[in-house]
Amino acid sequence: MPNLIPAARLILAALLLLVPSARVAAAPSPLAVGPTNAAEAKAIADGISRPVEKDARVPSNGKPWGINKAAVADPALPRVLLIGDSILNGYSSTVIKRLAGRACVDYWVTPACQSEGFNKMLAVVLTNGPYAVVHINLGLHGWQPGRIPAGQFEPLTKAFVEVIRQQSPRSKIIWASTTPIMVRGKPELEPERNPIILEHNRMAARVMAELKVPVNDLYSLMTNRLELKTDEFHWQDAARKIQGNAVADCVLRELAGK
Repeated sequence: MPNLIPAARLILAALLLLVPSARVAAAPSPLAVGPTNAAEAKAIADGISRPVEKDARVPSNGKPWGINKAAVADPALPRVLLIGDSILNGYSSTVIKRLAGRACVDYWVTPACQSEGFNKMLAVVLTNGPYAVVHINLGLHGWQPGRIPAGQFEPLTKAFVEVIRQQSPRSKIIWASTTPIMVRGKPELEPERNPIILEHNRMAARVMAELKVPVNDLYSLMTNRLELKTDEFHWQDAARKIQGNAVADCVLRELAGK
Protein backbone atom coordinates (compact mmCIF):
# COMPACT_ATOMS: atom_id res chain seq x y z
CA MET A 1 0.00 0.00 0.00
CA PRO A 2 1.24 3.50 -0.74
CA ASN A 3 2.53 5.52 2.20
CA LEU A 4 2.15 9.23 2.82
CA ILE A 5 5.60 10.85 2.59
CA PRO A 6 6.61 12.64 5.83
CA ALA A 7 6.77 16.41 5.59
CA ALA A 8 10.41 16.32 6.70
CA ARG A 9 11.43 14.55 3.49
CA LEU A 10 9.60 17.17 1.44
CA ILE A 11 11.39 19.95 3.31
CA LEU A 12 14.72 18.28 2.57
CA ALA A 13 13.82 17.98 -1.10
CA ALA A 14 12.86 21.65 -1.21
CA LEU A 15 16.09 22.61 0.53
CA LEU A 16 18.10 20.64 -2.02
CA LEU A 17 16.63 22.87 -4.72
CA LEU A 18 18.37 25.77 -3.01
CA VAL A 19 21.70 24.28 -4.11
CA PRO A 20 22.35 24.76 -7.84
CA SER A 21 23.19 21.52 -9.62
CA ALA A 22 25.90 21.26 -12.24
CA ARG A 23 23.24 20.87 -14.92
CA VAL A 24 21.40 23.98 -13.85
CA ALA A 25 24.63 25.96 -13.59
CA ALA A 26 25.55 24.97 -17.13
CA ALA A 27 22.14 25.89 -18.53
CA PRO A 28 20.28 28.41 -16.36
CA SER A 29 16.52 28.00 -16.40
CA PRO A 30 14.12 30.88 -17.06
CA LEU A 31 11.79 29.38 -14.46
CA ALA A 32 12.54 30.22 -10.83
CA VAL A 33 10.97 27.17 -9.20
CA GLY A 34 13.32 26.55 -6.30
CA PRO A 35 12.81 27.98 -2.79
CA THR A 36 14.94 30.99 -1.90
CA ASN A 37 15.35 30.20 1.81
CA ALA A 38 14.58 27.59 4.46
CA ALA A 39 11.30 29.25 5.47
CA GLU A 40 10.02 29.09 1.92
CA ALA A 41 11.19 25.48 1.63
CA LYS A 42 9.07 24.60 4.68
CA ALA A 43 6.08 26.50 3.27
CA ILE A 44 6.38 24.59 0.00
CA ALA A 45 6.60 21.26 1.85
CA ASP A 46 3.54 22.15 3.93
CA GLY A 47 1.68 23.11 0.76
CA ILE A 48 2.41 19.67 -0.69
CA SER A 49 1.60 17.51 2.31
CA ARG A 50 -0.83 19.66 4.31
CA PRO A 51 -2.59 22.02 1.91
CA VAL A 52 -5.67 23.95 2.96
CA GLU A 53 -8.66 24.52 0.66
CA LYS A 54 -10.39 27.60 2.04
CA ASP A 55 -13.37 27.43 -0.32
CA ALA A 56 -16.02 25.19 1.27
CA ARG A 57 -17.70 24.79 -2.13
CA VAL A 58 -14.93 22.43 -3.28
CA PRO A 59 -14.55 19.85 -0.50
CA SER A 60 -12.05 17.02 -0.63
CA ASN A 61 -13.30 13.52 -1.28
CA GLY A 62 -11.70 10.27 -0.22
CA LYS A 63 -8.20 10.09 1.23
CA PRO A 64 -6.35 13.17 2.56
CA TRP A 65 -4.32 15.55 0.41
CA GLY A 66 -0.67 14.65 0.01
CA ILE A 67 1.74 12.32 -1.76
CA ASN A 68 1.22 8.57 -1.73
CA LYS A 69 4.35 6.73 -2.78
CA ALA A 70 4.42 3.16 -4.02
CA ALA A 71 6.58 0.55 -2.38
CA VAL A 72 9.11 -0.27 -5.10
CA ALA A 73 9.52 -4.05 -5.01
CA ASP A 74 11.14 -4.20 -8.45
CA PRO A 75 13.51 -1.28 -9.16
CA ALA A 76 13.61 -2.30 -12.82
CA LEU A 77 10.00 -1.23 -13.30
CA PRO A 78 9.34 2.27 -14.66
CA ARG A 79 7.82 4.78 -12.26
CA VAL A 80 4.71 6.84 -12.90
CA LEU A 81 3.48 9.99 -11.16
CA LEU A 82 -0.21 10.89 -11.15
CA ILE A 83 -1.11 14.45 -10.13
CA GLY A 84 -4.64 15.62 -9.48
CA ASP A 85 -7.32 16.79 -7.10
CA SER A 86 -9.79 14.53 -5.30
CA ILE A 87 -10.98 13.14 -8.64
CA LEU A 88 -7.59 11.41 -8.68
CA ASN A 89 -8.40 9.94 -5.27
CA GLY A 90 -11.34 8.26 -6.94
CA TYR A 91 -9.52 6.54 -9.78
CA SER A 92 -6.01 6.02 -8.39
CA SER A 93 -6.68 2.47 -7.19
CA THR A 94 -7.87 1.41 -10.66
CA VAL A 95 -4.72 2.82 -12.27
CA ILE A 96 -2.50 1.10 -9.71
CA LYS A 97 -4.21 -2.25 -10.32
CA ARG A 98 -3.98 -1.89 -14.10
CA LEU A 99 -0.27 -1.02 -13.94
CA ALA A 100 0.63 -3.71 -11.39
CA GLY A 101 3.73 -5.54 -12.58
CA ARG A 102 4.31 -2.92 -15.29
CA ALA A 103 5.02 0.27 -13.36
CA CYS A 104 5.22 1.65 -9.82
CA VAL A 105 2.67 4.42 -9.32
CA ASP A 106 3.10 7.44 -7.02
CA TYR A 107 0.23 9.91 -6.80
CA TRP A 108 0.00 13.46 -5.48
CA VAL A 109 -3.48 14.62 -4.47
CA THR A 110 -3.65 18.41 -4.19
CA PRO A 111 -6.20 21.25 -4.30
CA ALA A 112 -3.67 23.36 -6.22
CA CYS A 113 -4.31 24.91 -9.61
CA GLN A 114 -2.12 26.78 -12.09
CA SER A 115 0.10 29.14 -10.10
CA GLU A 116 3.72 29.93 -9.31
CA GLY A 117 3.17 28.16 -6.01
CA PHE A 118 2.10 24.99 -7.80
CA ASN A 119 5.23 25.13 -9.95
CA LYS A 120 7.43 25.34 -6.85
CA MET A 121 5.64 22.39 -5.26
CA LEU A 122 5.81 20.42 -8.49
CA ALA A 123 9.57 20.87 -8.70
CA VAL A 124 9.91 19.37 -5.22
CA VAL A 125 7.55 16.47 -5.88
CA LEU A 126 9.53 15.55 -8.99
CA THR A 127 12.63 14.98 -6.85
CA ASN A 128 10.96 11.72 -5.77
CA GLY A 129 11.51 10.40 -9.30
CA PRO A 130 12.80 9.77 -11.86
CA TYR A 131 9.41 9.22 -13.48
CA ALA A 132 8.87 7.69 -16.89
CA VAL A 133 5.39 9.24 -17.16
CA VAL A 134 3.72 12.18 -15.40
CA HIS A 135 -0.08 12.39 -15.77
CA ILE A 136 -1.71 15.65 -14.62
CA ASN A 137 -5.44 16.09 -14.00
CA LEU A 138 -6.34 19.13 -11.91
CA GLY A 139 -8.74 21.98 -12.45
CA LEU A 140 -11.70 21.72 -10.10
CA HIS A 141 -10.01 24.14 -7.68
CA GLY A 142 -9.26 26.79 -10.27
CA TRP A 143 -12.64 28.02 -11.51
CA GLN A 144 -13.20 30.63 -8.78
CA PRO A 145 -12.77 34.22 -10.03
CA GLY A 146 -9.34 35.57 -9.08
CA ARG A 147 -7.80 32.25 -8.12
CA ILE A 148 -5.91 32.13 -11.42
CA PRO A 149 -4.99 35.72 -12.37
CA ALA A 150 -6.73 37.06 -15.46
CA GLY A 151 -4.81 36.28 -18.62
CA GLN A 152 -2.42 33.91 -16.84
CA PHE A 153 -4.10 30.54 -17.32
CA GLU A 154 -2.20 29.67 -20.49
CA PRO A 155 1.20 31.05 -19.40
CA LEU A 156 0.96 29.23 -16.06
CA THR A 157 -0.16 26.02 -17.76
CA LYS A 158 2.77 26.24 -20.15
CA ALA A 159 5.08 26.96 -17.22
CA PHE A 160 4.31 23.75 -15.33
CA VAL A 161 5.02 21.70 -18.46
CA GLU A 162 8.36 23.49 -18.67
CA VAL A 163 9.01 22.75 -14.99
CA ILE A 164 8.57 19.03 -15.65
CA ARG A 165 10.77 19.19 -18.72
CA GLN A 166 13.58 20.95 -16.89
CA GLN A 167 13.37 18.98 -13.64
CA SER A 168 12.61 15.58 -15.19
CA PRO A 169 13.63 15.79 -18.85
CA ARG A 170 13.03 12.11 -19.60
CA SER A 171 9.46 12.11 -18.34
CA LYS A 172 6.64 11.77 -20.83
CA ILE A 173 3.79 14.12 -19.92
CA ILE A 174 0.04 13.57 -20.27
CA TRP A 175 -2.49 16.31 -19.57
CA ALA A 176 -6.05 15.26 -18.67
CA SER A 177 -8.95 17.63 -19.16
CA THR A 178 -11.01 18.50 -16.09
CA THR A 179 -14.23 16.56 -15.59
CA PRO A 180 -17.58 18.42 -15.76
CA ILE A 181 -19.40 20.14 -12.91
CA MET A 182 -23.03 19.09 -12.45
CA VAL A 183 -26.04 20.73 -10.84
CA ARG A 184 -26.37 19.18 -7.39
CA GLY A 185 -29.01 16.45 -7.50
CA LYS A 186 -29.64 16.75 -11.24
CA PRO A 187 -27.79 15.10 -14.15
CA GLU A 188 -27.37 18.50 -15.82
CA LEU A 189 -24.26 20.58 -16.48
CA GLU A 190 -23.93 23.44 -14.00
CA PRO A 191 -24.68 26.64 -15.98
CA GLU A 192 -22.23 29.07 -14.31
CA ARG A 193 -19.16 27.11 -13.28
CA ASN A 194 -19.07 24.40 -15.92
CA PRO A 195 -18.54 26.90 -18.78
CA ILE A 196 -15.37 28.01 -16.93
CA ILE A 197 -14.21 24.39 -16.86
CA LEU A 198 -14.89 24.14 -20.60
CA GLU A 199 -12.92 27.30 -21.31
CA HIS A 200 -10.02 26.18 -19.14
CA ASN A 201 -10.00 22.81 -20.93
CA ARG A 202 -9.99 24.61 -24.27
CA MET A 203 -7.07 26.84 -23.30
CA ALA A 204 -5.13 23.94 -21.82
CA ALA A 205 -5.66 21.89 -25.00
CA ARG A 206 -4.24 24.77 -27.02
CA VAL A 207 -1.13 24.89 -24.83
CA MET A 208 -0.68 21.11 -25.01
CA ALA A 209 -0.99 21.15 -28.79
CA GLU A 210 1.71 23.84 -28.95
CA LEU A 211 3.99 21.88 -26.61
CA LYS A 212 3.17 18.50 -28.21
CA VAL A 213 1.77 17.01 -25.01
CA PRO A 214 -0.97 14.37 -25.47
CA VAL A 215 -4.38 15.08 -23.91
CA ASN A 216 -6.47 12.53 -22.05
CA ASP A 217 -9.94 13.99 -22.59
CA LEU A 218 -11.70 12.97 -19.40
CA TYR A 219 -14.24 15.76 -19.87
CA SER A 220 -15.62 14.28 -23.08
CA LEU A 221 -15.43 10.80 -21.57
CA MET A 222 -17.67 11.79 -18.63
CA THR A 223 -19.91 14.59 -19.89
CA ASN A 224 -22.64 12.13 -20.96
CA ARG A 225 -22.34 10.08 -17.76
CA LEU A 226 -23.62 12.65 -15.27
CA GLU A 227 -25.98 10.06 -13.78
CA LEU A 228 -22.83 8.52 -12.27
CA LYS A 229 -22.13 11.61 -10.14
CA THR A 230 -22.37 11.67 -6.34
CA ASP A 231 -22.38 15.49 -6.14
CA GLU A 232 -21.40 18.46 -8.31
CA PHE A 233 -17.80 17.29 -8.63
CA HIS A 234 -17.33 13.68 -7.57
CA TRP A 235 -18.21 10.31 -9.03
CA GLN A 236 -19.59 6.88 -8.17
CA ASP A 237 -17.38 3.80 -8.23
CA ALA A 238 -18.46 2.83 -11.76
CA ALA A 239 -17.36 6.22 -13.08
CA ARG A 240 -14.10 6.10 -11.16
CA LYS A 241 -13.26 2.81 -12.84
CA ILE A 242 -14.03 4.30 -16.26
CA GLN A 243 -11.70 7.21 -15.54
CA GLY A 244 -9.00 4.98 -14.05
CA ASN A 245 -9.02 2.71 -17.08
CA ALA A 246 -8.75 5.71 -19.39
CA VAL A 247 -5.77 7.03 -17.42
CA ALA A 248 -4.11 3.61 -17.34
CA ASP A 249 -4.58 3.21 -21.11
CA CYS A 250 -2.87 6.56 -21.75
CA VAL A 251 0.01 5.78 -19.39
CA LEU A 252 0.56 2.35 -20.91
CA ARG A 253 0.66 3.83 -24.41
CA GLU A 254 3.34 6.28 -23.33
CA LEU A 255 5.32 3.55 -21.57
CA ALA A 256 5.19 1.52 -24.77
CA GLY A 257 6.36 4.50 -26.78
CA LYS A 258 3.21 4.65 -28.91
